[in-house]
Amino acid sequence: MMDYNTMKNINTFDELAKLTDYSFLEELNCEPNLEQNEDNKTPRQVFSGHYVLVEPTALKKPLYVSYSEDFCKELGFTKSLINSNEFIKMFSADMSTLPSGMKKIGWATGYALSIYGTEYYTQCPFQTGNAYGDGRAISILEAVINNKRWEFQLKGAGRTPYCRGADGRAVLRSSVREFIAQEHMHSLKVPTSRSLCLFTTTKEQVKRPWFNNNSYSKEAEVMIEEDVAITTRVASSFIRVGQLELFARRARKNEHEKAYEELEKLVLHLINREYNSEINSDLNLEQKVILLAQEFKNRLTSLVANWIRVGYCQGNFNSDNCAAGGFTLDYGPFGFIEMFNPSYQPWTNGGVHFSFFNQPNAAKKNFESFCSSLKPLLASDSKSLKELEYIQNSFFSMMKTKLDNMWASKLGLDKFDSEIFNELMNLMIKTKVDYTIFFRELSNIPSSVEDIKISFYDASNVNENLKSQWNKWLEKWRAKIDNNLEDSSLKLSNKMKTVNPKYILREWHLVEAYKQAQKGNYELVKQLQKIMTNPYIENSKDIQREYYSKKPLTLFGIAGISHVSCSS
Repeated sequence: MMDYNTMKNINTFDELAKLTDYSFLEELNCEPNLEQNEDNKTPRQVFSGHYVLVEPTALKKPLYVSYSEDFCKELGFTKSLINSNEFIKMFSADMSTLPSGMKKIGWATGYALSIYGTEYYTQCPFQTGNAYGDGRAISILEAVINNKRWEFQLKGAGRTPYCRGADGRAVLRSSVREFIAQEHMHSLKVPTSRSLCLFTTTKEQVKRPWFNNNSYSKEAEVMIEEDVAITTRVASSFIRVGQLELFARRARKNEHEKAYEELEKLVLHLINREYNSEINSDLNLEQKVILLAQEFKNRLTSLVANWIRVGYCQGNFNSDNCAAGGFTLDYGPFGFIEMFNPSYQPWTNGGVHFSFFNQPNAAKKNFESFCSSLKPLLASDSKSLKELEYIQNSFFSMMKTKLDNMWASKLGLDKFDSEIFNELMNLMIKTKVDYTIFFRELSNIPSSVEDIKISFYDASNVNENLKSQWNKWLEKWRAKIDNNLEDSSLKLSNKMKTVNPKYILREWHLVEAYKQAQKGNYELVKQLQKIMTNPYIENSKDIQREYYSKKPLTLFGIAGISHVSCSS
């Protein structure tokens, strides 16, 4: 828990400037051909270096949509700083007036793309994989604030060499989604990048493919014009598994004379940024690499178990969307499951391999890509290679343990019971229950099916046979928890409510928020922020009536609500 009494507040940009520490730029390699490429806003191949320098494209007459009060408090950012002209300029991508000590240019990084463990080159316009990377994400600041390192990245800040011909912008619709979702996930106790602030403008629009109103189409049908926006996301680093893949590929193929060195530098930088408390700096390279694989496996399995705990589906869990620090990154076609379906997938092109219950398998594929990227550093050490292979092969054993423990906690059990679990899954599917509402109601320790009917999408169609099955399951479940109870049912109920949230971010609520925001009304965005950053509390009856509610049946299958495209 953060001790706000010992924190140092930051009131001005001059104070913030004193905390800057651009370790990514200073410890890693800049692309050597930088001077030959002018402003770095044209798609091209980048053959070496960990980053390219690029100036963000500022919003004209930016409008301040919102900021995260919780995160700003955690950073020690005061209201005078948050509302200052310098803050508004910097985080709407105008870096021209930054004080001394702050760099007036940003940086973008390249990475490879693996989809479910298979590396792809065709998304790169040159068919080589050397032009894939941060196409519209530009980091602008790295600082050590209250003894914690943070990197600040603008999403939607214009073209980079990796834009692949796109405009480098994000639109208000997708920016509202990501801005609210990141802080919601943090409040759900799921490791994630964070949201700092969100700006838009009415002075610049871009066209995006979208759906007709009330359409059931899985393919975009029209081009719509939308206001652009920039959201600032913040993390300990933005190093992805795909980055390690890119530099490992170059090292394996000896693509340039510094290829191996750049891979080693990146891996050591990752360890220093993300794993310095777990990995001793005095160890040799091979020891560090082995510990890195072990620690990343631990974090990644915990992350995916947490995703399933809260009903989150990443949708597009490619290696380039997998943070090497083991937290949630890139809120593109994400979604929170409502009517329970193990094959739930919010992304129109996602398929089963990125569906809700298949996320452990997708994580395993990303972990295999991660381990493969480390192998060039261990090529001369057969013992370490065998250790790495063992760690890789034991991924699913650890994943199963984390999942079993997670399900036990959701069910209020001391240990996982496969019979109880499997019977429950079948009943949830047959009955068509709301995932979040069901587990929250189960946390009240119900005695009969009548006590959980609020979670059923069509309780009137639950026949006597199904009711009997539910009552038998509840009786069996209660026998298990009664045997395990050390204290009162109330204590168990409260414990279950710390892992089973009351509120999750439902797309149909998000749609209303960003539609209002497009009209210049940001009140619903701020209301959603407030509710979704307190997802475990009961809240007022009015709030419960609005947000602790099942998705209207008329919205099932509707494009832009039940499913979304990849990014915009």
